[in-house]
Amino acid sequence: MRPLLERDFDSSFASVRAAQDGSFGESWRPLLSLLLGHARRSGADFSEIFLEKRNTLRVSTENGKVTSVAPSFSLGAGVRCFKGSQDVYVSTNDLSREGLRWAVDQALGMLGCSSRMLSSIGRDVQLEPLRDFAVLKRKDEWLAACAGVGALSERLLAMSSSLNKNVAHLQSDQTSAFRDWQEVLVAASDGVFARDIRLHQLARAGVNCVDGTHRTSLHEQRASTGQPRFLEEVDLNPIVDEIAASAKVMLRADYVSAGQYPLVMANRFGGVIFHEACGHLLETTQIERKTTPFADSLGKQIAHESLTAWDEGVTEGAFGSTDMDDEGMPAQSTLLIENGILRNFIVDRAGSMRFGHPRSGSGRRQNFAFAPASRMRNTFIAPGKFTPEELIASCETGLYCKKMGGGSVGATGEFNFAVGEAYLIEKGKLTKPVKGATLIGTAVDIMKKISACANDIELAPGFCGSVSGTIYTTVGQPHLKVDNITVGGRA
Repeated sequence: MRPLLERDFDSSFASVRAAQDGSFGESWRPLLSLLLGHARRSGADFSEIFLEKRNTLRVSTENGKVTSVAPSFSLGAGVRCFKGSQDVYVSTNDLSREGLRWAVDQALGMLGCSSRMLSSIGRDVQLEPLRDFAVLKRKDEWLAACAGVGALSERLLAMSSSLNKNVAHLQSDQTSAFRDWQEVLVAASDGVFARDIRLHQLARAGVNCVDGTHRTSLHEQRASTGQPRFLEEVDLNPIVDEIAASAKVMLRADYVSAGQYPLVMANRFGGVIFHEACGHLLETTQIERKTTPFADSLGKQIAHESLTAWDEGVTEGAFGSTDMDDEGMPAQSTLLIENGILRNFIVDRAGSMRFGHPRSGSGRRQNFAFAPASRMRNTFIAPGKFTPEELIASCETGLYCKKMGGGSVGATGEFNFAVGEAYLIEKGKLTKPVKGATLIGTAVDIMKKISACANDIELAPGFCGSVSGTIYTTVGQPHLKVDNITVGGRA
């Protein structure tokens, strides 16, 4: 052991400077080990450095014309340090030796730790052998294989043309596609040293239809992760077909009457209600904020015995999947609710340290400007034994929600969600379409009223905003029956 000298930084950073235009990887080990060791000697109980490089492209059209081509590139780092139960986070765009050292010292200063960079004697943090998920799956080739501006523009303009041919009473249409490529490297004082590359892509179409005083707005999207040629190969015709079919029935639909209804909710994006109204309440971030009614419910019945729910990051191609989270932990599956009983929470490192729950590979963030937090990945209700037709037939009267719209959720699970496409159920059969329905309730109440699940689970891509920014997620469920729910509508 010897004093830590300024020249140590010079030598450890030389290879990093040469590598900045290339990939993250082994060349960063000396500097990151040195910085993490400095944080530990200065009094931090745990420290972590997150490096990120990002390359994105978005193309948009409106009414048959390309209206926006927006490429962007970012490079940055985030430093997080813990002392006891307190943690701080500092981000920077400066990945130079001085920039990263400044970020570490800022974090230490906010924790009340004295910097011992030049006066202390001690060892660097010994990082584990690099776990490089990008190399394992040849992800370094992904970006070059993605569609460019020309190919994306052609596909979007073709979809716009198809909307104009197939959607009745079309007033305007919008199409868009984006590609988001991200490379990350995580190093932490417990030895974690891991690299990954992520690739998310999405194609979307939306329309506004008008016929006299009748109006409706609809959209559909398809998305994937980890499939470089997705935007060139995905079949966009189903997007057009679904929009055209919905517009045909919803433009002149009557408004639903407000009241209490039995409800059958369709699969795919119907899962957004579980995601919003219950999933967030199972994140340890909510336990920390004391905003979840389920904090002390582990092992207890919180939902109907028909309901089993998962959160996982391993489904191939799903929008919320990732080989490792933003804290370097490999992805896994987490059983949240089993036959109505709460089995696990969604846990990041901070949640595990503060509450003792096992980590679930759920530390996620939008980018380096955000500290990671416990966040959902692919969250869905498991399939049951019934068919969708059996669920509908079990309702003498009720409401069938085929497509969900936007909504809002309160801090403790109070929600309201608009229904984009709905039908009345009369004598066990679907009858006339209705619009203007809003589902109103609380997580504690609705979880106990999901009394039956069908056998047709499907997933749908989405975006989730919370304390660590906006991230990619997947929601899903089979058709399910809610025994009773408040539906807002017209009196």
